Amino acid sequence: MSLTVLSSAYRLRSLCRLQRIQGHMMSSQVEPDVLLEKVGNAGVITINRPKVLNALNINMIRQIYPQLKKWESGNDTDIVIIRGAGGKAFCAGGDIRVLAEAGKAGESLPEELFREEYILNDAIGRLKKPYIALIDGITMGGGVGLSVHGRFRVATEKTLFAMPETAIGLFPDVGGGYFLPRLQGKLGLFLALTGFRLRGRDVQRAGVATHFVESKMIPELEKELVHMKSPSNEDVSKVLDSYQSQSSLDSEKPFALDKHMSDINRLFSSSSVEGIVQSLKADGSEFAKKQAETLSRMSPTSLKITYKQLQAGASLSLQDVLVMEYRLSQACMRGCDFYEGVRAVLVDKDQNPKWNPSTLEEVTDEFLEQCFSSLGDKELTF
Repeated sequence: MSLTVLSSAYRLRSLCRLQRIQGHMMSSQVEPDVLLEKVGNAGVITINRPKVLNALNINMIRQIYPQLKKWESGNDTDIVIIRGAGGKAFCAGGDIRVLAEAGKAGESLPEELFREEYILNDAIGRLKKPYIALIDGITMGGGVGLSVHGRFRVATEKTLFAMPETAIGLFPDVGGGYFLPRLQGKLGLFLALTGFRLRGRDVQRAGVATHFVESKMIPELEKELVHMKSPSNEDVSKVLDSYQSQSSLDSEKPFALDKHMSDINRLFSSSSVEGIVQSLKADGSEFAKKQAETLSRMSPTSLKITYKQLQAGASLSLQDVLVMEYRLSQACMRGCDFYEGVRAVLVDKDQNPKWNPSTLEEVTDEFLEQCFSSLGDKELTF
Protein backbone atom coordinates (compact mmCIF):
# COMPACT_ATOMS: atom_id res chain seq x y z
CA MET A 1 0.00 0.00 0.00
CA SER A 2 1.46 3.42 -0.96
CA LEU A 3 2.23 6.12 1.58
CA THR A 4 -0.41 8.35 -0.03
CA VAL A 5 -3.13 5.73 0.54
CA LEU A 6 -1.91 5.15 4.10
CA SER A 7 -1.90 8.88 4.73
CA SER A 8 -5.44 9.24 3.35
CA ALA A 9 -6.67 6.32 5.45
CA TYR A 10 -5.07 7.84 8.55
CA ARG A 11 -6.63 11.23 7.78
CA LEU A 12 -10.04 9.61 7.27
CA ARG A 13 -9.78 7.73 10.57
CA SER A 14 -8.72 10.91 12.37
CA LEU A 15 -11.60 12.80 10.78
CA CYS A 16 -14.09 10.08 11.83
CA ARG A 17 -12.68 10.12 15.35
CA LEU A 18 -12.94 13.92 15.49
CA GLN A 19 -16.55 13.74 14.27
CA ARG A 20 -17.34 11.14 16.93
CA ILE A 21 -15.83 13.34 19.65
CA GLN A 22 -17.68 16.40 18.32
CA GLY A 23 -20.90 14.37 18.13
CA HIS A 24 -20.43 13.25 21.73
CA MET A 25 -19.71 16.83 22.84
CA MET A 26 -22.76 18.09 20.94
CA SER A 27 -24.99 15.44 22.52
CA SER A 28 -23.53 16.31 25.93
CA GLN A 29 -24.34 19.95 25.29
CA VAL A 30 -27.86 19.12 24.14
CA GLU A 31 -28.55 16.78 27.04
CA PRO A 32 -26.76 17.80 30.25
CA ASP A 33 -26.88 15.27 33.10
CA VAL A 34 -28.71 17.71 35.34
CA LEU A 35 -30.87 20.73 34.51
CA LEU A 36 -30.88 23.65 36.92
CA GLU A 37 -33.57 26.17 36.08
CA LYS A 38 -35.43 29.07 37.61
CA VAL A 39 -39.14 28.52 36.95
CA GLY A 40 -41.47 31.13 38.39
CA ASN A 41 -40.42 31.56 42.03
CA ALA A 42 -38.79 28.11 42.24
CA GLY A 43 -35.37 26.67 41.64
CA VAL A 44 -35.98 23.41 39.76
CA ILE A 45 -33.43 20.56 39.64
CA THR A 46 -34.11 17.90 37.00
CA ILE A 47 -31.98 14.76 37.12
CA ASN A 48 -31.55 14.16 33.42
CA ARG A 49 -30.04 10.74 32.71
CA PRO A 50 -33.18 8.72 31.93
CA LYS A 51 -31.29 6.07 29.92
CA VAL A 52 -29.45 5.01 33.08
CA LEU A 53 -32.44 5.59 35.41
CA ASN A 54 -31.04 9.00 36.41
CA ALA A 55 -28.01 7.51 38.15
CA LEU A 56 -26.09 10.13 40.11
CA ASN A 57 -22.45 10.94 39.32
CA ILE A 58 -19.91 13.33 40.79
CA ASN A 59 -20.33 15.97 38.08
CA MET A 60 -24.04 16.22 38.87
CA ILE A 61 -23.29 16.61 42.59
CA ARG A 62 -20.77 19.36 41.73
CA GLN A 63 -23.43 21.23 39.78
CA ILE A 64 -26.33 20.77 42.20
CA TYR A 65 -24.53 21.80 45.42
CA PRO A 66 -23.39 25.35 44.50
CA GLN A 67 -26.71 26.08 42.78
CA LEU A 68 -28.64 24.92 45.86
CA LYS A 69 -26.56 27.26 48.06
CA LYS A 70 -27.16 30.14 45.62
CA TRP A 71 -30.92 29.56 45.62
CA GLU A 72 -30.93 29.30 49.40
CA SER A 73 -29.30 32.71 49.85
CA GLY A 74 -30.91 34.47 46.85
CA ASN A 75 -34.03 36.63 47.09
CA ASP A 76 -35.53 35.53 43.77
CA THR A 77 -36.07 31.87 44.71
CA ASP A 78 -38.69 30.87 47.29
CA ILE A 79 -38.67 27.06 47.04
CA VAL A 80 -36.59 24.26 45.52
CA ILE A 81 -38.11 21.35 43.58
CA ILE A 82 -36.14 18.26 42.55
CA ARG A 83 -37.48 15.80 39.99
CA GLY A 84 -36.31 13.05 37.62
CA ALA A 85 -36.63 13.05 33.82
CA GLY A 86 -38.05 10.24 31.71
CA GLY A 87 -40.94 8.93 33.80
CA LYS A 88 -39.25 5.72 35.02
CA ALA A 89 -36.97 6.87 37.82
CA PHE A 90 -36.44 9.76 40.17
CA CYS A 91 -32.87 8.51 40.73
CA ALA A 92 -32.05 4.81 40.98
CA GLY A 93 -28.79 5.39 42.85
CA GLY A 94 -25.17 6.22 42.18
CA ASP A 95 -22.97 5.21 39.26
CA ILE A 96 -21.78 2.13 41.16
CA ARG A 97 -19.85 0.49 38.31
CA VAL A 98 -17.74 3.59 37.69
CA LEU A 99 -17.10 3.84 41.44
CA ALA A 100 -15.97 0.20 41.63
CA GLU A 101 -13.60 0.59 38.67
CA ALA A 102 -12.10 3.74 40.20
CA GLY A 103 -11.74 2.09 43.61
CA LYS A 104 -10.02 -0.96 42.13
CA ALA A 105 -7.60 1.28 40.25
CA GLY A 106 -6.74 3.18 43.45
CA GLU A 107 -8.11 6.47 42.08
CA SER A 108 -9.38 9.32 44.25
CA LEU A 109 -13.00 9.20 43.00
CA PRO A 110 -14.35 7.08 45.93
CA GLU A 111 -12.93 9.60 48.43
CA GLU A 112 -14.25 12.61 46.53
CA LEU A 113 -17.65 11.26 45.53
CA PHE A 114 -18.75 10.10 48.98
CA ARG A 115 -17.39 13.29 50.58
CA GLU A 116 -19.18 15.64 48.17
CA GLU A 117 -22.39 13.59 48.08
CA TYR A 118 -22.69 13.58 51.87
CA ILE A 119 -22.04 17.34 52.03
CA LEU A 120 -24.90 17.76 49.53
CA ASN A 121 -27.16 15.44 51.60
CA ASP A 122 -26.47 17.60 54.65
CA ALA A 123 -27.16 20.82 52.71
CA ILE A 124 -30.57 19.40 51.67
CA GLY A 125 -31.30 18.51 55.31
CA ARG A 126 -30.43 22.04 56.46
CA LEU A 127 -32.01 24.03 53.61
CA LYS A 128 -33.82 27.08 54.95
CA LYS A 129 -36.34 27.18 52.10
CA PRO A 130 -39.03 24.56 51.39
CA TYR A 131 -37.51 21.63 49.45
CA ILE A 132 -39.89 19.35 47.56
CA ALA A 133 -38.66 16.04 46.09
CA LEU A 134 -41.03 14.54 43.53
CA ILE A 135 -40.01 10.89 43.87
CA ASP A 136 -42.03 9.66 40.91
CA GLY A 137 -40.42 6.34 39.88
CA ILE A 138 -37.44 4.32 41.13
CA THR A 139 -35.79 5.93 44.17
CA MET A 140 -32.82 4.05 45.59
CA GLY A 141 -29.42 4.75 47.15
CA GLY A 142 -28.18 8.15 45.98
CA GLY A 143 -31.73 9.09 44.97
CA VAL A 144 -32.85 8.56 48.56
CA GLY A 145 -30.05 10.92 49.67
CA LEU A 146 -31.33 13.61 47.28
CA SER A 147 -34.87 13.38 48.65
CA VAL A 148 -35.35 11.94 52.13
CA HIS A 149 -33.62 14.70 54.12
CA GLY A 150 -35.69 17.42 52.44
CA ARG A 151 -38.82 18.80 54.10
CA PHE A 152 -41.27 17.28 51.56
CA ARG A 153 -41.12 13.97 49.67
CA VAL A 154 -43.99 13.27 47.29
CA ALA A 155 -44.47 9.63 46.24
CA THR A 156 -46.72 8.46 43.39
CA GLU A 157 -48.08 5.04 42.36
CA LYS A 158 -44.89 4.67 40.27
CA THR A 159 -42.53 5.11 43.24
CA LEU A 160 -40.31 2.17 44.06
CA PHE A 161 -38.15 2.75 47.14
CA ALA A 162 -35.37 0.48 48.38
CA MET A 163 -31.96 0.58 50.01
CA PRO A 164 -30.45 -2.59 48.46
CA GLU A 165 -26.82 -1.96 49.40
CA THR A 166 -26.18 -5.07 51.54
CA ALA A 167 -26.57 -7.12 48.32
CA ILE A 168 -23.51 -5.41 46.77
CA GLY A 169 -21.18 -5.28 49.75
CA LEU A 170 -22.12 -1.76 50.84
CA PHE A 171 -24.46 -0.33 53.51
CA PRO A 172 -27.50 2.02 53.28
CA ASP A 173 -25.55 5.27 53.25
CA VAL A 174 -26.49 8.87 52.26
CA GLY A 175 -27.85 9.35 55.79
CA GLY A 176 -29.58 5.96 55.99
CA GLY A 177 -28.17 5.67 59.51
CA TYR A 178 -30.22 8.76 60.39
CA PHE A 179 -33.64 8.28 58.78
CA LEU A 180 -34.00 4.47 58.89
CA PRO A 181 -33.84 4.02 62.71
CA ARG A 182 -36.43 6.81 63.01
CA LEU A 183 -39.09 4.86 61.10
CA GLN A 184 -41.75 2.96 63.11
CA GLY A 185 -40.52 0.10 65.29
CA LYS A 186 -37.89 -2.07 63.60
CA LEU A 187 -39.09 -1.22 60.08
CA GLY A 188 -35.94 0.76 59.22
CA LEU A 189 -33.63 -2.06 60.31
CA PHE A 190 -35.72 -4.55 58.33
CA LEU A 191 -35.54 -2.38 55.17
CA ALA A 192 -31.80 -1.79 55.66
CA LEU A 193 -30.79 -5.44 56.12
CA THR A 194 -33.11 -7.05 53.56
CA GLY A 195 -33.32 -4.34 50.86
CA PHE A 196 -37.12 -4.88 50.84
CA ARG A 197 -38.90 -2.81 48.18
CA LEU A 198 -41.72 -0.43 49.05
CA ARG A 199 -44.06 0.73 46.30
CA GLY A 200 -46.51 3.58 45.77
CA ARG A 201 -48.56 4.56 48.82
CA ASP A 202 -46.51 2.24 51.00
CA VAL A 203 -43.55 4.60 50.65
CA GLN A 204 -45.62 7.23 52.47
CA ARG A 205 -47.16 4.75 54.90
CA ALA A 206 -43.68 3.69 55.94
CA GLY A 207 -42.76 7.32 56.64
CA VAL A 208 -40.20 7.65 53.82
CA ALA A 209 -42.45 10.02 51.82
CA THR A 210 -44.48 12.82 53.40
CA HIS A 211 -47.24 12.78 50.74
CA PHE A 212 -48.83 10.60 48.06
CA VAL A 213 -50.08 12.21 44.83
CA GLU A 214 -51.14 10.37 41.67
CA SER A 215 -48.53 10.81 38.92
CA LYS A 216 -51.04 12.30 36.46
CA MET A 217 -51.49 15.24 38.88
CA ILE A 218 -47.77 15.98 39.25
CA PRO A 219 -47.52 18.48 36.32
CA GLU A 220 -50.44 20.48 37.73
CA LEU A 221 -48.93 20.32 41.23
CA GLU A 222 -45.58 21.58 39.91
CA LYS A 223 -47.31 24.47 38.16
CA GLU A 224 -48.99 25.52 41.39
CA LEU A 225 -45.81 25.18 43.46
CA VAL A 226 -43.58 27.27 41.19
CA HIS A 227 -46.00 30.19 41.34
CA MET A 228 -46.26 30.34 45.14
CA LYS A 229 -44.88 33.59 46.52
CA SER A 230 -42.66 33.35 49.64
CA PRO A 231 -44.47 30.27 50.95
CA SER A 232 -43.82 28.91 54.41
CA ASN A 233 -43.50 25.16 54.98
CA GLU A 234 -47.12 25.28 56.19
CA ASP A 235 -48.26 26.87 52.91
CA VAL A 236 -46.52 24.19 50.86
CA SER A 237 -47.91 21.50 53.15
CA LYS A 238 -51.47 22.74 52.53
CA VAL A 239 -51.03 22.55 48.75
CA LEU A 240 -49.58 19.03 48.96
CA ASP A 241 -52.34 17.96 51.35
CA SER A 242 -54.99 19.17 48.88
CA TYR A 243 -53.46 17.16 46.02
CA GLN A 244 -53.15 14.14 48.28
CA SER A 245 -56.84 14.37 49.23
CA GLN A 246 -57.73 14.21 45.50
CA SER A 247 -55.60 11.06 45.04
CA SER A 248 -57.75 8.05 45.86
CA LEU A 249 -55.75 5.46 43.90
CA ASP A 250 -54.92 2.39 46.06
CA SER A 251 -56.24 4.15 49.16
CA GLU A 252 -58.27 1.08 50.12
CA LYS A 253 -55.23 -1.20 50.01
CA PRO A 254 -53.59 -1.77 53.42
CA PHE A 255 -49.86 -1.16 53.97
CA ALA A 256 -48.07 -4.18 52.44
CA LEU A 257 -46.19 -4.85 55.69
CA ASP A 258 -49.16 -4.22 58.00
CA LYS A 259 -49.75 -7.89 58.77
CA HIS A 260 -46.02 -8.44 59.32
CA MET A 261 -45.18 -5.42 61.50
CA SER A 262 -45.53 -7.26 64.83
CA ASP A 263 -43.30 -10.05 63.45
CA ILE A 264 -40.74 -7.52 62.16
CA ASN A 265 -40.66 -5.77 65.55
CA ARG A 266 -40.24 -9.07 67.36
CA LEU A 267 -37.83 -10.86 65.00
CA PHE A 268 -35.57 -7.87 64.29
CA SER A 269 -35.20 -6.80 67.93
CA SER A 270 -32.26 -9.10 68.66
CA SER A 271 -28.98 -7.56 69.86
CA SER A 272 -26.99 -8.95 66.89
CA VAL A 273 -27.43 -9.94 63.25
CA GLU A 274 -26.71 -13.55 64.23
CA GLY A 275 -29.55 -13.29 66.76
CA ILE A 276 -31.93 -11.96 64.09
CA VAL A 277 -31.05 -14.84 61.75
CA GLN A 278 -31.60 -17.37 64.56
CA SER A 279 -34.97 -15.83 65.43
CA LEU A 280 -36.06 -15.92 61.77
CA LYS A 281 -35.04 -19.56 61.37
CA ALA A 282 -36.68 -20.59 64.64
CA ASP A 283 -39.93 -18.77 63.81
CA GLY A 284 -40.81 -21.08 60.92
CA SER A 285 -43.46 -18.82 59.30
CA GLU A 286 -43.34 -18.26 55.51
CA PHE A 287 -42.48 -14.60 56.04
CA ALA A 288 -39.62 -15.39 58.45
CA LYS A 289 -38.23 -18.12 56.17
CA LYS A 290 -38.21 -15.71 53.23
CA GLN A 291 -36.31 -13.04 55.22
CA ALA A 292 -33.78 -15.61 56.48
CA GLU A 293 -33.18 -16.70 52.89
CA THR A 294 -32.76 -13.08 51.78
CA LEU A 295 -30.22 -12.35 54.52
CA SER A 296 -28.26 -15.50 53.62
CA ARG A 297 -27.50 -13.97 50.21
CA MET A 298 -26.23 -10.63 51.58
CA SER A 299 -22.64 -9.72 52.42
CA PRO A 300 -22.06 -10.75 56.06
CA THR A 301 -19.72 -7.75 56.45
CA SER A 302 -22.39 -5.38 55.10
CA LEU A 303 -25.06 -6.82 57.39
CA LYS A 304 -22.92 -6.31 60.49
CA ILE A 305 -21.81 -2.81 59.46
CA THR A 306 -25.44 -1.87 58.73
CA TYR A 307 -26.73 -3.18 62.06
CA LYS A 308 -24.12 -1.20 64.01
CA GLN A 309 -24.62 1.89 61.79
CA LEU A 310 -28.37 2.05 62.54
CA GLN A 311 -27.86 1.33 66.22
CA ALA A 312 -25.43 4.26 66.51
CA GLY A 313 -27.36 6.53 64.14
CA ALA A 314 -30.57 6.38 66.17
CA SER A 315 -29.16 8.89 68.65
CA LEU A 316 -26.92 11.01 66.37
CA SER A 317 -27.56 14.17 64.35
CA LEU A 318 -27.62 13.90 60.54
CA GLN A 319 -24.16 15.50 60.33
CA ASP A 320 -22.67 13.06 62.84
CA VAL A 321 -24.28 10.15 60.97
CA LEU A 322 -22.73 11.35 57.70
CA VAL A 323 -19.30 11.60 59.35
CA MET A 324 -19.71 8.00 60.53
CA GLU A 325 -20.94 6.87 57.11
CA TYR A 326 -17.99 8.50 55.38
CA ARG A 327 -15.68 6.35 57.52
CA LEU A 328 -17.73 3.29 56.57
CA SER A 329 -17.70 4.15 52.87
CA GLN A 330 -13.92 4.27 52.87
CA ALA A 331 -13.73 0.99 54.82
CA CYS A 332 -15.90 -0.65 52.13
CA MET A 333 -13.63 0.76 49.41
CA ARG A 334 -10.61 -0.78 51.19
CA GLY A 335 -12.36 -4.17 51.50
CA CYS A 336 -13.29 -6.74 48.87
CA ASP A 337 -17.05 -7.38 49.18
CA PHE A 338 -18.08 -4.20 47.35
CA TYR A 339 -16.04 -5.12 44.27
CA GLU A 340 -17.30 -8.70 44.39
CA GLY A 341 -20.91 -7.53 44.80
CA VAL A 342 -20.66 -5.21 41.79
CA ARG A 343 -19.10 -8.02 39.76
CA ALA A 344 -21.86 -10.50 40.65
CA VAL A 345 -24.82 -8.13 40.30
CA LEU A 346 -23.79 -5.63 37.61
CA VAL A 347 -20.82 -6.96 35.60
CA ASP A 348 -21.04 -10.76 35.19
CA LYS A 349 -24.63 -10.76 36.48
CA ASP A 350 -24.28 -14.32 37.79
CA GLN A 351 -25.97 -13.20 41.06
CA ASN A 352 -23.54 -15.46 42.90
CA PRO A 353 -21.13 -13.33 44.94
CA LYS A 354 -18.36 -15.03 46.92
CA TRP A 355 -18.29 -12.98 50.11
CA ASN A 356 -15.13 -12.77 52.18
CA PRO A 357 -15.55 -13.55 55.02
CA SER A 358 -18.44 -15.81 54.06
CA THR A 359 -20.13 -16.09 57.48
CA LEU A 360 -21.42 -13.60 60.05
CA GLU A 361 -19.36 -15.26 62.79
CA GLU A 362 -16.13 -14.47 60.94
CA VAL A 363 -16.83 -10.72 60.89
CA THR A 364 -15.16 -9.81 64.17
CA ASP A 365 -15.88 -6.93 66.55
CA GLU A 366 -12.26 -5.80 66.09
CA PHE A 367 -12.77 -5.53 62.33
CA LEU A 368 -15.99 -3.56 62.83
CA GLU A 369 -14.24 -1.17 65.21
CA GLN A 370 -11.67 -0.47 62.47
CA CYS A 371 -14.46 0.31 59.99
CA PHE A 372 -15.99 2.85 62.41
CA SER A 373 -12.70 4.45 63.52
CA SER A 374 -11.57 7.98 62.67
CA LEU A 375 -9.87 8.75 59.35
CA GLY A 376 -7.69 11.43 60.98
CA ASP A 377 -7.06 14.30 58.57
CA LYS A 378 -9.26 12.59 55.98
CA GLU A 379 -12.41 12.84 58.13
CA LEU A 380 -15.53 14.34 56.55
CA THR A 381 -15.98 17.94 57.68
CA PHE A 382 -18.74 20.43 56.90
